Amino acid sequence: MASTEGLVPITRNFLASYYDKYPAPPLSDDVSRLSSQIRSLANDLLLDSPPSQEESLLIEEADRQPPHKIDENMWKNREHMEEIIFLLKRSHWPATLQQSSAPEDVELANVLGKLSEKFEKTLNTLKSFQAVNSDRIFNTVMTYMPQDFRGALIRQQRERSERNKQAEVDALVNSGASIRDRYSLMWKQQMDRLVSLVFFVPVVAWTVI
Repeated sequence: MASTEGLVPITRNFLASYYDKYPAPPLSDDVSRLSSQIRSLANDLLLDSPPSQEESLLIEEADRQPPHKIDENMWKNREHMEEIIFLLKRSHWPATLQQSSAPEDVELANVLGKLSEKFEKTLNTLKSFQAVNSDRIFNTVMTYMPQDFRGALIRQQRERSERNKQAEVDALVNSGASIRDRYSLMWKQQMDRLVSLVFFVPVVAWTVI
């Protein structure tokens, strides 16, 4: 069982003072330039192919300020990437682009295919990052638990809880829910995990004592 000596509360101020030592480099001017170009291209596409009601909701959400919390920001990034991948499928292209054999349309189709591959790769990287960090946090907390049947029970409870959460997501997907609905559920589940962790810490402290 790990020692609790020297542990301090990880507060917002503590994290701020820590990361002040590692200032982030300024964003390249290319970010602003490319963002403007993407926005211009998107507006042109909307003129040629007006959005559906669901697509309008996505546009409104994309125009909002990003979530302040890092965890929520990551989940929103995942959601947006899945929406982008969904829209980049050939079946969702404008009919004129799907049927055209003009050189410029063929080139555009290739670009869209490559974009989809890049988004899928980035999405998988983010999923892996979240999974690894989730396991790391849980395993760190578990080091403060006695390494006996109590720790084993907690691990079994977590595994059972994760299976139930996945079954809940699968049932929602099978019912025909949207990506937005699925991520709304997954974010609720993530909040449930955090609540469980908050309640778990006092149990750890009581067990250590």
